[in-house]
Amino acid sequence: MAATLYVIPGSHPSMAARLMLEHKGIEYKRVDLMPVISKAALKVLRFPSVTVPALKLDGRRIQGSLEIARELDRLRPEPPLFPGDPERRTAVEEAERWGDETLQRMTRRILWAAIKRDHAAIGAYAEGARLGIPTGLAVRTSAPIIAASVRFNQASDENVRADLAALPGALERIDDWIADGLLGAASPNAADFQIAPSLRLLTTLDDLRPAIESRPAGELAKRVVPEFPGHAAAVLPAPWLEPLREAAPTSTS
Repeated sequence: MAATLYVIPGSHPSMAARLMLEHKGIEYKRVDLMPVISKAALKVLRFPSVTVPALKLDGRRIQGSLEIARELDRLRPEPPLFPGDPERRTAVEEAERWGDETLQRMTRRILWAAIKRDHAAIGAYAEGARLGIPTGLAVRTSAPIIAASVRFNQASDENVRADLAALPGALERIDDWIADGLLGAASPNAADFQIAPSLRLLTTLDDLRPAIESRPAGELAKRVVPEFPGHAAAVLPAPWLEPLREAAPTSTS
C-alpha cells in the first residue's frame, strides 16, 4: 500500500490523519507544505479541494480527516476506528463531526490570533518539518502568510474572543464524553483522533495550557498525542481569557 500524506506543520487535522495511519500500521511518506501556499500545491497535485490533510493512497486522492478515517477503516478494518454497534457508532460519529466542525475551527482561529501577535512563534510549529527552505527564513518572511491565514480562517478579534468564551463549555462536553466512555478507551476511536489533536495544539499556548492540562480532556490529549511541536507565549489580552479563569476547576484538597 503506497501512501503519501500532505500536511501543514502545526495542523491538528493533519496530526489526526498521521495518528490514524500509525494506528492502522500503514507506512506513509509525509510531505510538508507551507500554509496558504499549500492551496496552490494541492491544485497542482490534482486534489479535488485545497485543504489538508490530503492523502494519496494507491493512486487515489482522499482529503479531510473524516474521509480519511472511513477509507482507512474500509481498507484495514483492524484495529477499528468505529464501533461495530450501530448506536455507539452514531455517537462516535457525532462527536467526531463536532470535533471537525466546531473544535477544529475554534482551535485554528485561536492559534492564528496568537501567532498574529507573536510572529516568531510560527517557527516553533514548523519544528521537524521539511519545507524546502530554512526555518529561520520561513519565519522572517512569514508576515504575508500569517496575515492571509488570519483572514482565511476568520480569526478576527471578535471571533476569537467568542471562541475563548465558548471554550469552557467545549472542554466540559469533552470531559462528559470521557466520563461516559465515548472517548478515552484503551483503543482510540475516530472521535479520539479527531478531538485530541485540537486539544493538544491548544495546550501549546501558554495562555490556555493551565485551563486544559489538569482536566480529563487534557489528559486525553496528552495520551493520544504525546508530542505536538510548537509553543506560543502568553500574548492574548487578559480580558479575553477571563471566561477560562472563571470556569477553571477548583481543587478540593
